[in-house]
Amino acid sequence: MEKISVGVRFRPLASNCDSDSCRKWQISDKVISLCHFNTPVSGLTFSFDHVFDHSSSNVMVYNVLIKSIITAAIDGFNGTAFAYGQTSSGKTYTMNGSDKDPGIIPLAIKDIFHTIQKIPEREFLIRVSYMEIYNEEINDLLVLESQKLPIHESLERGVYVAGISEEIVSNAEQVLQLLELGEANRHFGETNMNARSSRSHTIFRMVIESRAKEENSSKEDTITDAIRVSVLNLVDLAGSERIAKTGAEGVRLKEGKHINKSLMVLGNVINKLSEGGKTRGHIPYRDSKLTRILQPALGGNAKTSIICNVAPEDVHIEESRGTLQFASRAKRITNCVQVNEILTDAALLKKQKLEIEELRKKLQGSHSEVLEQVLLKQRNDMHKSELERDRLAMELEEERKARHDLEQRIFEQEKKIESLMNHSMSLHVSSASTQKKVGERSATPDETHLLEFDSLKTPNFKQPSIDFVVRRPNYKELESSPIPDNFAGVAGEDLWARLNNGRITDLDALQMTPGLPSQLFPSSETSLGVLSNEEKRCPRLEEELDNVRKQNEVLTEQYSKLEEENNVLKEEKIGLADDVACLENERNQLKSEKQCLIKELREEKRKLNDLRDDVRNLIAAFSQREVMLTSLCTKSRAIVENIKTAPIAPPPDS
Repeated sequence: MEKISVGVRFRPLASNCDSDSCRKWQISDKVISLCHFNTPVSGLTFSFDHVFDHSSSNVMVYNVLIKSIITAAIDGFNGTAFAYGQTSSGKTYTMNGSDKDPGIIPLAIKDIFHTIQKIPEREFLIRVSYMEIYNEEINDLLVLESQKLPIHESLERGVYVAGISEEIVSNAEQVLQLLELGEANRHFGETNMNARSSRSHTIFRMVIESRAKEENSSKEDTITDAIRVSVLNLVDLAGSERIAKTGAEGVRLKEGKHINKSLMVLGNVINKLSEGGKTRGHIPYRDSKLTRILQPALGGNAKTSIICNVAPEDVHIEESRGTLQFASRAKRITNCVQVNEILTDAALLKKQKLEIEELRKKLQGSHSEVLEQVLLKQRNDMHKSELERDRLAMELEEERKARHDLEQRIFEQEKKIESLMNHSMSLHVSSASTQKKVGERSATPDETHLLEFDSLKTPNFKQPSIDFVVRRPNYKELESSPIPDNFAGVAGEDLWARLNNGRITDLDALQMTPGLPSQLFPSSETSLGVLSNEEKRCPRLEEELDNVRKQNEVLTEQYSKLEEENNVLKEEKIGLADDVACLENERNQLKSEKQCLIKELREEKRKLNDLRDDVRNLIAAFSQREVMLTSLCTKSRAIVENIKTAPIAPPPDS
């Protein structure tokens, strides 16, 4: 973990400003205070690691804040440096400088190539790109016709701008020419506060790749195939501005809104990152393209330095206070910095081989080889089971999708069948009604009127005898019985016989026959007209009936086919359900096997740790024994030396 390095730089006073203002910023070593008549204002005192007054040069700022980042970038660490502040506070001058006082970007370019020449044992490849964020659109400054470039993210490259051009360079002069080309394509504008105001954020990026040369890779214990890849971002931010001071209108007003919005998002990101880990909420990196590109530099894997430029004039007190508050929060942010190495397959094998050799040396004389084989076997089995589980999970998901599609198709087929059944029923009803109409219209006038007569009958009465009703084929001439000469008081059977032309009549039926209206029998002219109309309508109705029957047959065939398809789909659904059940069982079985393997692996790891502890204890005991033997040997040597140097007493005289 490494904190962001923050420095504050004051530019000189403008020529048209009064230096005898009642309010001014005072610098005392590393403390900045706002004083009113030389009295510090409470709550407006800030402390930083590095503070530069108006007399400081770009070289001084570079040596203190940026040089260490350049050295780390050559060693494989990501690095970012950017200038922050209000408009006309000296950010572009700090980053680009002038001919007499080069800025941070030219100094960094020259320093990189100068340092590379001092490392002959490694070979380097450097790629350069230059982009700007103008009105929240990313443009490539090294291309004349720039497009709106998108931002992507991947596991291998992290956050990057897709489609940006990268130039491979070999010396500092080539990079400075590309930098000059990009500056010519950058958006500048004139405001009331700055004659040449930056209207976009620019990011100058250098990708540094390096690896050890092959001539120095003869030893087996060195990993020479590892490639270090670092990204160095040098950012010149556009300054925040107030419309009342800049007098921006039209295009300049639109540019100012986008600049203030992106800087506000940057401030929100800094606020979130400066909070504690427990209280920190969502970090809005994606709210702005600037913060999205600088995401690795803000709380990520990069060494970061921020140069906060301050305008010392009295009219800019509020903007300067906001800049100093931004710097105070930024210096509390920590990044997780690590070397970016890409290992090839050969490098990975060498690294694993060295680790295995070290473990074998530590566990020499034990059953480490057997344990290694067991662990390797269990690891392979667990890996296979995970692959199998993933495969079964994918198959299960596919089966579920197929089952859902099948159910959807069955539902649609059932809807079609239901609609066809309804249509078929309606056709049956229409055909029946058509047949009824044809039958009614093709009947003779006598039958028609007899049907009307039947509809007028009183229900539940006794059916009259057939002999009583005489059917008349036509009504041109009505038959009449001979009129008797005279009527007596009582009518006898002879009289009824003469009135009915000799027919015998059932008297009961005669009593139940209702009286017929006078209009029951139409005239002959009316009946002929009805017949002619009905004869004309009958062929047309028969044709319609034939068409209806044909449609009914076609729909019946379609219905039978749909029934067959529905039965087939139901069988497929049953088969898929069985397959899903089998897959579920296999998945549960693999889960149980995986849990067993994990338990066995943990047990083996525990045994291996116990074995390592035993080996450590043996080594410690051996060391103690060795120390004791060494001390004993030293004492023995001292005794021998004493014996050698001690004078030998002469034997006593006998």
